Amino acid sequence: MEEHEKTLLTIVVMGALIGIGQMLTGAEPVTIKLFFGRMILGSATSTIAGAILIWIPDLSPLAIIGLASALGIAGCQAIELWLKKRAITLLKGKFKQ
Repeated sequence: MEEHEKTLLTIVVMGALIGIGQMLTGAEPVTIKLFFGRMILGSATSTIAGAILIWIPDLSPLAIIGLASALGIAGCQAIELWLKKRAITLLKGKFKQ
């Protein structure tokens, strides 16, 4: 496995662990759907950190993993808040008759 593939795999695993950790610390009941949803969301938002290599191509893998962790946490929170607001507006429109 190439070095960039190892870094990408590490980022994806770290994002998944962040998503799972956020789920376990929350007050919501743990369901299979929530478990996999948070894992996928954390992985996806963490891999966005790979885009930083476009601007700084010689960035060390440790810095990339640190950025991925930060983006994984911030990204999950931002996306969840946006989805909750969006769901509230959609539901208000549906039940408003």
